[in-house]
Amino acid sequence: MIAPLISIILSTAIIFTSLSAQAANAASQVNVYSARKEALIKPLLDRFTQQTGITVNLVTGKADALLKRLETEGRNTPADMLITTDAGRLHRAQLANVLQAVSSEALEQVIPAIYREPQGYWYGLSLRARPIFYLKGKVDPANLSSYEALADDKFKGQICIRSSNNIYNQSLVASMISANGIAATEKWASGLVKNMAKPPRGGDRDQIRAAASGQCSIAIANTYYFAAMQAGNKAKDKAAASKVALFWPNQDGRGAHVNISGAGITKYAAQRDNAVRLLEFLANKESQKWYAENNHEYPIRKDVAASQLLQSWGEFKSDAINLSVLGKNNPDAVKLMDRAGWK
Repeated sequence: MIAPLISIILSTAIIFTSLSAQAANAASQVNVYSARKEALIKPLLDRFTQQTGITVNLVTGKADALLKRLETEGRNTPADMLITTDAGRLHRAQLANVLQAVSSEALEQVIPAIYREPQGYWYGLSLRARPIFYLKGKVDPANLSSYEALADDKFKGQICIRSSNNIYNQSLVASMISANGIAATEKWASGLVKNMAKPPRGGDRDQIRAAASGQCSIAIANTYYFAAMQAGNKAKDKAAASKVALFWPNQDGRGAHVNISGAGITKYAAQRDNAVRLLEFLANKESQKWYAENNHEYPIRKDVAASQLLQSWGEFKSDAINLSVLGKNNPDAVKLMDRAGWK
C-alpha cells in the first residue's frame, strides 16, 4: 500500500509542478497583434522584455485582417493587445467588441485626452499629420490656405490623393464633417473630385511621386511617408521629396488634421496586467523618443521633442477634436465620399 501511495503523491506533485511552471510562464509573457510593421515596433518590444523579463510574442499583419482574426477567435484569442494605425480603425475594433476599457493613471497623465478614447478602450501612442504638399516652382504657397479651399476651381486638374477606401482619407473627411457638417463636406468632396489630376490609386508616397513628376502639383499625404522618403536610402524617393514642400493647412482656423497609431487591450486578454504594463511602457519618455527618432512620427507626449527632421518643417497648429469622433463619423464620411464620386 505504501508504494502506490508514494506513486500517487509523486504524480500529484509532478502535476502541480507542471501547472505552476505553466502559470509562471504565462505570467511572464504578453501576446501582441500589430498592424505596424515589425521593424517599427519590435525594437521597443525587445526593450520592454530586457527591462521587465516579460516575453512579447508578436504577430504582425494587415489591420483589417487582424481585426477579423480577433472577431473570429473570440474568447479563445491568444492576443492580449492590439496595435494599429488610425483612430478610425481603433474605433472599429471597439465597435466589434474585441477591446476592453482600461483605466491607467500613468497613461492618463501623459496622453492628452483628445488622443485617447474617453472610456479607455484605446490610447494613442504616436501622431502623424495629413497636410498639403505642393510642387516647388509650380504652386505659390501664398495661394494655399485650407483643405476646404482645395475644392476651388483654380485647382482644377492639380490634385493627387488616395482612394476613398483609404482609412486616412476617411478620417480626414470625418474630421471635416465634425467641423463643417455633412452637407458642406459633401459639396467640398464633389469639388475635390473635379479637381483631381488623375483617378485615385496607390499609396501616399505615390501621390508625392506623382506631384514631383508633374502629374499633379498638389498632393495630400501623411507626414511620416514624406519623412521616410527624405530620410530613406532610395535615391529616386529622395529626389522626389526634394521637389515638393509641405504646407500646413487651416492654420487660421481649427488646424491641420492629425491622427494616431495606438493600442488597446483585447477583451479576453489572459495577460491583462502585462498588457497594461506594456501599454504604459510604450507611452514612457524613452519609448516616445524612440518613436520620434526612428518612425518619423510625432510623440504623443508634450514633454518629448520631435525629431530634427520633423522640426525642420516648422511648428503647426493641429485640430483639437477628440479623435474618437473620427470613428463615429466614419460611416457618414464613407457614404458622402461615394455620393461625391470619389473612387
